[in-house]
Parts: sequence; C-alpha cells; structure tokens
Amino acid sequence: MSFLSIYFELTIRFLLYPLTPIYKLAVMARNILFAKGILKIEKVNSKVVSIGNLTIGGSGKTPLSIYVAKLFKEKGLNVAILSRGYGRKTKGFHLVSDGNKIYGSVNETGDEIYMTAIECKVPCAVSESRIEGAKKLLSKFKLDLILLDDGFQHRYIYRDVDIVIFDQNFLIKSGSIRQQLLPTGDMRESFKALKRADAIIINRKFSNKMSLPIDLIPYFENKKIFDAHYEAIGIVDIKKQVCYDLQDFHMQNSLAVSGIANPESFFEILENNNITCSNKLIFRDHKSYNIKEIQKIRKKFYDTNSMCVLTTEKDAVKLKDFNKELDDIPIYYLKIEIKLDEKENFEKFLFDKLKLNNLN
Repeated sequence: MSFLSIYFELTIRFLLYPLTPIYKLAVMARNILFAKGILKIEKVNSKVVSIGNLTIGGSGKTPLSIYVAKLFKEKGLNVAILSRGYGRKTKGFHLVSDGNKIYGSVNETGDEIYMTAIECKVPCAVSESRIEGAKKLLSKFKLDLILLDDGFQHRYIYRDVDIVIFDQNFLIKSGSIRQQLLPTGDMRESFKALKRADAIIINRKFSNKMSLPIDLIPYFENKKIFDAHYEAIGIVDIKKQVCYDLQDFHMQNSLAVSGIANPESFFEILENNNITCSNKLIFRDHKSYNIKEIQKIRKKFYDTNSMCVLTTEKDAVKLKDFNKELDDIPIYYLKIEIKLDEKENFEKFLFDKLKLNNLN
C-alpha cells in the first residue's frame, strides 16, 4: 500500500472518530435486544455452523469455511455454504452453485463464495438475510448442514456451533490499537462478544506461534482454542489450471498482484520460498477489476521485465474474466490451504457439538 493510500485511510478514520461511540452503543443495544429476546433468533430445519470473526477482513474465514465444508462432505454429509456475498453487484438471494454448475459471474456472486463454490463443489448461495437464504437452500436441496461463512454477527439465525477465527498478528498488536471499534478501528464488536463463541481458532498464517497478550487471556478462558496455519500447496496457471511446485518459481522475477485485506502474508510466503516479488501492485480488498486496472497490470508487467504475474486465488477468479486482455501474460495464483494443528481434536469437538459422533 502506498504512503498516499495509508495517509488517506488514516485521515478518513480520524474524521470518523466521533462516530465510534455511536457505533459502540448501536452494537451494545442490538446485543441486549437479542439477549432479552426482543430480537428473535429463528431455527431452520438443518444443523447450522457459523464461521466468523470480530474484525474486518483477513483472518481466514473463507479458507476455514472451505476446510470445514470439505470435512463434512468427506464424512458423507449433505452440506451447503451460505454467505452474504460481499462486494457483489446483485441483491437478495442468489444461488451460486448447485454443487456442479456455477450460476452467474463473480461480480454477481462475490469473489469469496465464487472461489468457495469452485473449491468445494457443494451447493453455495448468497443472501443478506441468512434466514431467507437458509430456507431457500433447504427448499432446493436435501441438506444435513448449512455452513455460514462470516456469520458471527448475523444473529437472527440459530446456529449449533459458533466458531470465531482470529489473525494472530492482529491479536499481538498493542491493546489500544487492537481494541478500537469501527469506524476508527478494525473491531466489529468488542472481545466481550466471545462469550457467544463455542470455539476460537487462532490463525498464525505463515508465522510462528506466539502467546496471547495478558490482557486478552480473560476473554479466551474456558473456550475451546485451536491453532491453525496456512500451507502453500503450489502455484496454479489460471488459464491451464495446472499446479506447479513453488520451486519452479525460485529466483524468478515476478509481478505480485494482490487485492485482499492483508496482503502481507501473501508476499511473505513468496519471499520465504525465494520467489522475487519486489515488483508489486496492491489493490483494495474485494477489488472489482476493470480495464483501467488491467492496463495498469500490463504496464507494470512489461516495465519491470517480469516473467509472470503471481496473484491470490481470490484475485484469480476475477482476473479470469480478462483472459483476452491478458492473453500474452502468464498468470498464476498461489494455492494455499488452512491446516489445524490439532486436526483430530478439532474434528472431535465439532462432531461432538453437532451430535454426529457416529460418523466414520
């Protein structure tokens, strides 16, 4: 991110500072209304697992949703994934996939659920209302379980398991920075909201495991806590869909293109594998690319004499729409997966909580 972009973001946050107390009161009032039963929580005719967080962007919700969906699918359960579809150009309920066919473009569905549908090959849908979305999915498919991607704050739908995932790097920030609510900070809710969570996952991504700061320990006590990390699987040609070993790109001068919330982990894994990424183009999270950005990528690619463009999987599903404009440029994406350090314990917790212990 350029100095100008950082300066602009900090200026906006400073100007919005007076709104922070209003946001805090609104969140508190909403949670009280749910606690008192004034705002109703509705059950649907299916088990529901929610994966969410307390912060905006970049914690690993979607990779974890993919991991959990594949786990349920492997156990023989009929699972569907429901998301809001952040960044999409449509409104209301939209069926993204029936498990085989993708319906609509990435602009109509949102990048994360589009990527998820390709990865998991299970029914996927987007809807601002999780209740409406769940009911419509259940009317179309025989389901054992619905998985909510980014569902922690969407409390109108009852969930059997509530999982909250954190980026470890966020947790180790100084307390004053870490605990600031929107719009000046990155917190959707305060850490007190963790009392609603059944389990917490701390995603260290590609970093070493670190201890929780002392001031956070009271919020995490008496909670099931699991550690997770990212693992780089390979580098995929977006046109041929062929996966190559990371070693094939060692010392290669590449142009790294990113439009995700926290691109640092993306650049870190490239550098850790001796993939030169001094040439970078960083766009905002959920960037919807247009011809202007594509021309910017082309210019940067040729100006830096790069051998290829390396991007993220979330960006790749959007760049595919510009195959014609980028036909002469080799483009690859970094394939990553989330791994649980104690996989068996996590799976046992999940299936015990759902009362699905009898599955093999």
